[in-house]
Amino acid sequence: MEDLKIVQISVWEIIKLHFLSFVFGVYLIAKRFIKWAWNPKQFFVLNERDNPPLCLVDNSLGKHSYVKLKGVKLHYVESGSKDKPLLLLLHGFPDCWLTWREQISPLSEHYRVVALDLKGFGDSDKPPNRRSYKIETLLDELKQLILAFGVKNCSIIGHDLGGLLGWYMVALYEELVDKFVAVSSPHPNFYWEGFAGDSLFNDKWIHFSQLPFLPEIDALKEDISIINDTYKHLQINQTDNEKNYVEAYKYSFSRKEDWTGAINYYRSLPFARINPKSPDQILTRTLLIVGNEDPKVSLENMIKSSEHCEKFSVKVISGAGHFPHQEKPDIVNKTILKFLIGTQQSGVDKSPSKSIVSSWLGSISSTVKYGNQVIDAVHKKTNGMVNGLPAKMLHMGQAPS
Repeated sequence: MEDLKIVQISVWEIIKLHFLSFVFGVYLIAKRFIKWAWNPKQFFVLNERDNPPLCLVDNSLGKHSYVKLKGVKLHYVESGSKDKPLLLLLHGFPDCWLTWREQISPLSEHYRVVALDLKGFGDSDKPPNRRSYKIETLLDELKQLILAFGVKNCSIIGHDLGGLLGWYMVALYEELVDKFVAVSSPHPNFYWEGFAGDSLFNDKWIHFSQLPFLPEIDALKEDISIINDTYKHLQINQTDNEKNYVEAYKYSFSRKEDWTGAINYYRSLPFARINPKSPDQILTRTLLIVGNEDPKVSLENMIKSSEHCEKFSVKVISGAGHFPHQEKPDIVNKTILKFLIGTQQSGVDKSPSKSIVSSWLGSISSTVKYGNQVIDAVHKKTNGMVNGLPAKMLHMGQAPS
């Protein structure tokens, strides 16, 4: 039964989560107070943003449309012929449909692309009630959205939080999803593990976000500096477009209520998991994409995620962080298109040579320094399952098409 595929974390884990929320809440409040005391005027600066930047409202990438499902209005940008297969793009946090600006045009040559503003983000409705963001509610709304487009199934590309929702969709509604691409997003049972200490949204922030009101207020400090910190890759060359994109994100998150819906995902989703006792593997063909410099997602967790998939591939993007689709759009687009419409390998080598396995392990160890735990995870996944590994693309466990 579908309702048995999602389970709640244990009572002990719930108590631990709330306890750490209090501890890290006190810690971060004290840290912010010291910063405020040092420069009080700068701390609460917030520029007015009454008009959206043009990149948020023009139709150059696609048509802006709305759909209302069970009283919730969702905004999306659509591009491509309605006769083509549907491809649903789900953004992460803190983000909106604009995150896919480099993917919409090339993907729309082959698909009817719908880049969604998730509920609580962008121009979609932002219900303040935490219960509106229960995983069962979110998944039902996505299911109804897909059916509202008049199709029986679609493919899904999800980044970060959007990838997390995508994982649940392929686990619960296998018949609705043809192919799935998870960008910087591990399986739900590993998603909340191992947030790196140097990540902006690390363990401390995840626990801090459980508190009421304070995380929203904190996000607005210093003219929404959290957006500057999140999108540092858009500020390296400081082109006009990149400046506009940063302003677009600041406009999208310029009010307290713009953060409430988004943070409510973090107030609800950490309490749910896919039932670890379920023997069912995900049968949907899956592509996992991760940057080798991602401060939030480890390669180890991506490899552990693949254990839940029957047919999958992994792509490590060299030189990319948490937003590989923005930082390295050409290679990401090429990888996605090859996965979605390219020729798939038709066999599995059950007894790979030691040189192939050694080469692959060497490639991983030189790319990501995660120590013996990563190597152990790789050994488990490559034992009798590696098939013709190119220099950068890691094909693992692919079944015949």
